[in-house]
Amino acid sequence: MKKSIRSVLRENQFIVSVYDTLKQYYYRSLSDETFIKKRIKKLNREVNLESPTKYNDKLQWLKLNWIDRDATKCADKYEVREFVKERIGEKYLNELYDVYHSIDDIDIDKLPNSFVLKGTHGSGYNIVCKDKTTMDWNKEFKKMRRWMRKNYYWENREWVYKDIVPKVICEKYIEQDDGEELRDYRFFCFNGEPKFITVDFSINNKKNTRRNLYDLEWNLMEQEISYPRELTLKVNKPDKLDEMIKFSKMLSSSFPHARIDFYYIKQEIIFGEITFFHQSGMGKVKPLEFEEEMGNWIQLP
Repeated sequence: MKKSIRSVLRENQFIVSVYDTLKQYYYRSLSDETFIKKRIKKLNREVNLESPTKYNDKLQWLKLNWIDRDATKCADKYEVREFVKERIGEKYLNELYDVYHSIDDIDIDKLPNSFVLKGTHGSGYNIVCKDKTTMDWNKEFKKMRRWMRKNYYWENREWVYKDIVPKVICEKYIEQDDGEELRDYRFFCFNGEPKFITVDFSINNKKNTRRNLYDLEWNLMEQEISYPRELTLKVNKPDKLDEMIKFSKMLSSSFPHARIDFYYIKQEIIFGEITFFHQSGMGKVKPLEFEEEMGNWIQLP
């Protein structure tokens, strides 16, 4: 039986390395616009960059035509702390243990038993440590060294990451007080106005992610973005929802679009992050009419 190219590549790590290098070189040789036109075909359609109306198309337009240095500051997982401190107050920041400019500076022995390590210059650069005695730290340090060599801008041409100096921060480990997996409360804000909130469910299984959308009154919406709804688990309306809405307005007021994330633990609001290009403008919105409505909410600068 003939082997696929992919299976042959997997059997030879040297070929894999050369292949990846050539692929990276090819993609980096493309202009931002050409790259975006190729990537958005994941949505099984062409992108409209001339007169965009759909949500994802407007996010791609913003990648190419909108620049705001405050957005770069907010995309940096360390620098954003100062932005949050100025806008809503330091008390809503998760406790910071340390910031590292080199992986060699990280001394696990000096850290508490539980903590979270985050790369400041990209998305998904997280190591969640519940018990440091059970972690394979050789593996995790290799992972962090790979982070530090990457410029996340090249992944999806999100310019907010391009000039961030790579660092790693260590923050306090937080747990959901009801015993379930930690939940993000994500406020989708359009020109400073939150329109809806998402909560993801992926209890111990990232491949089984479900995502619920709620309006500002905490009514479950029928629309979906990339993942099916979760109808068996109930998330109660946060007692401080109005305060979270107010903070999302304050943090997003100067941007055409921003997703403001919070955690809500023991009736305390904890800032998570600010994202400007949700799923890099490639989230599958259902129904299509809702993507049009979301697009209408963004007033392009």
